[in-house]
Amino acid sequence: MYNLKNYNSFKIKAKTREIRTAYSSNELINFYKESRKKLYPVIILGEGNNTLFLRDFNGTVILNKIKILKIKNSRNKWIIHVGSGNNWHKLVVKLLKKKIYGLENMAFIPGSVGAAPIHNIGAYGVEFKDFCEYVDIINLENGEKSRLYKTECKFNYRTSIFQSKLKNFAIISVGLKIKKKWRPILTNYEIRSSAKETHKAIDIAHIVHKIRKKKIPNPIFFGNFGSFFKNPIIPDILAKKIKKEYPLCPILYHGKNKFKIYAAWLIEKCNLKGYKYGGVSVYKNHASILINVGNATSNDLLYISLYIYREVLKKFKISLEPEVSIIGKNGKINSKKIFNKKISYF
Repeated sequence: MYNLKNYNSFKIKAKTREIRTAYSSNELINFYKESRKKLYPVIILGEGNNTLFLRDFNGTVILNKIKILKIKNSRNKWIIHVGSGNNWHKLVVKLLKKKIYGLENMAFIPGSVGAAPIHNIGAYGVEFKDFCEYVDIINLENGEKSRLYKTECKFNYRTSIFQSKLKNFAIISVGLKIKKKWRPILTNYEIRSSAKETHKAIDIAHIVHKIRKKKIPNPIFFGNFGSFFKNPIIPDILAKKIKKEYPLCPILYHGKNKFKIYAAWLIEKCNLKGYKYGGVSVYKNHASILINVGNATSNDLLYISLYIYREVLKKFKISLEPEVSIIGKNGKINSKKIFNKKISYF
């Protein structure tokens, strides 16, 4: 059995039967088929930044290291073809150095490029879907490659078609379309207030780094996933009710009579900032972040996250949803089977 502690950002101690590293789509297919012949379940990881192992994994972990990068120059835009095994932040930095601007609000997001379309990553007023041209996938059973264009990916807030609709596939590359005529995205108040005297992309990237450094603990010292919970999208009736009781509550319009409310604010209002169970604690600087304060187990993390879920549900009638992918001994587990209104763990 192989240790997975260094392949998940929370540093959970879990093991797996095999770890293979794929540097091409052909290697990815070959490793997958070899594992299936042994009747092993398979999961594919980029950098494990959003992966929670509840138990030892009874199969093969394939590490995706497909790192191609091609930049096509046209009159009004750049088309960036990038392998899914590239590190997202390093891609942003590389493009900034080449004076290709647009992704700077999403600088310092941990993880691989392949995870970006799965979760429709985003930060400070910008989402992956804003730049996505296409996503290339491969059928792990027969090796057939296909391309899904932006509208086919069904992007929504922190979700996409890749989370549930497609089976036995892997993302091998993505295409990004970036306009040459750059303008800063200052819709987020933190960015806007700090960037009022600058309109340079590199400066915005530095501002993002400063903000994230203050909010998110260094995973070298405290294992974490970033935000454990998604920011809930709630109906206008509930938003008005909460706003009436808490006038300073940060609620953002999300379109079609829906509003986004910050999970961190909800958790903090339940007096859970700093709450600790076993080796896991709610981070003091951002209540939606859970941190490993020392030898945390998956049971510790599951207990505290379910406790938070219950307390927020009880106080605000809002069901929080995890951002992380939950892996059991035989593969991915639907988080709704764990986090639901019928929980009876307490």
